[in-house]
Amino acid sequence: MAEKGGGAKGATELKKELQRLVEAIVEEDESDDYYGLEVTDHAIRTLFLLRNSKSNPPQESEKLKDLYGLSEDSEGVPVEFRCPISGLLFKEPVVLASGQTYDQPFIQKWLKDGHQTCPRTNQLLPHTVLIPNLSIKNMVVKWCKLHNCEVPCRIIDNDQENPAHKNSDHLVELLEKLSSSSLSDAKSAGKELRMLTNRFPSFKALFADVSHAIPQLFNPILLEGIYSDDDFREDFVATILNISIHDIDVMNMVSEIPSAVSLVIESLKVNRAEIKSHAAAVLSLLSALDSKKHELGKLGIVKLLIDLLEEGHPLVSKDAALALKNLCTVVENREKAISDGAIAVLMCKIRGSILTDEMLKILAKLSSHHKAIEQIEEHGGIVHFFNILMDNTDEHNKETCVAILYTMCYNDRRKLREIRGVENACEILNQVAQTGTSRAKRKASGILERMHKFAFVSHTT
Repeated sequence: MAEKGGGAKGATELKKELQRLVEAIVEEDESDDYYGLEVTDHAIRTLFLLRNSKSNPPQESEKLKDLYGLSEDSEGVPVEFRCPISGLLFKEPVVLASGQTYDQPFIQKWLKDGHQTCPRTNQLLPHTVLIPNLSIKNMVVKWCKLHNCEVPCRIIDNDQENPAHKNSDHLVELLEKLSSSSLSDAKSAGKELRMLTNRFPSFKALFADVSHAIPQLFNPILLEGIYSDDDFREDFVATILNISIHDIDVMNMVSEIPSAVSLVIESLKVNRAEIKSHAAAVLSLLSALDSKKHELGKLGIVKLLIDLLEEGHPLVSKDAALALKNLCTVVENREKAISDGAIAVLMCKIRGSILTDEMLKILAKLSSHHKAIEQIEEHGGIVHFFNILMDNTDEHNKETCVAILYTMCYNDRRKLREIRGVENACEILNQVAQTGTSRAKRKASGILERMHKFAFVSHTT
């Protein structure tokens, strides 16, 4: 008989299984990336089940499994489509501030229990805002259809089905109240809009359905009040974020209104961190639109984002980095970033191990430019990249470092000499060429081949 609260497996069995998995992780061959991920994923899921066996009534665990309509093992479901906490197929994937994706009810429970870190990376969270991962959700739907599985349905909160929250007349009333001559009435409407668009998807959807709802949000009278009151501005920018995340059509409509874009930009300059945080998140969405990257670059956004990264507020930095990375897919914006001092700021953050993943990705986009290569060398970049290759446990960061080194030595042969000197001292590229990710192996091998080629040339001339 299973122990109480353990479901299909009792707490004793789960402990034994967890011990076996931990031993397997410690002893595993590091070159077998896929096996390592499978074992680690299984261990995380086992730990979660063990935790539930102690803290959740049996009926709650069964309710979670019934809710998902899947067996406990989720056989055949790719690791990428399963929540790291539950091990079950994603229904409502959301992105945590750490960049990791979880299923909404499980990560909400984790946060509600008082945890302030990411379950997978143990990173301290600057905020607990959850952003829908529409990309993963679409891939899950396609995978289910391809394998003739039932497409997972959204978990519905009974409160969300309250007809009052679907009432377009109520939205119209709030929009009219926003433009009231009474600032207190307008602020009251702004606070309610923020709450409704945060809690109820059905209400967010109204902005795409109600005619002129988006243009009415940005009428001159309303904006005058927003610019004059930080509390009002915070609620308003948060509302823009809520509705933009929910619907790409709404985000496109917002992006086409100059006063909306101006408000977001100006909100990055205020002193209140919460306003900056919401504005940076909106900008990270707008910067992903190919049609807006040139326009945003011309508005001076690149320098502003670099300044925000240098300032380093934890509520703002991650979204600012994402927006800068998006904008730097355009050549003109890359040149602006280099001219505006991005390399110095990025290298400073990397040396301080601050958002290393994000900083390296931006640097990778800039590293093909000859000015960037020179500045990276001036800031000791090559040595720092080798330090990351030797000390950092994140394989993606290692991959990005090798990619930057590869780009540098292929665009400026003179940098190959310094890279060779460091490699001769530590031989880390040889190791990466054997044990790194597939892309890291290719790049490391390319650098080594180039080193050998030019070493041979120098000895025969």
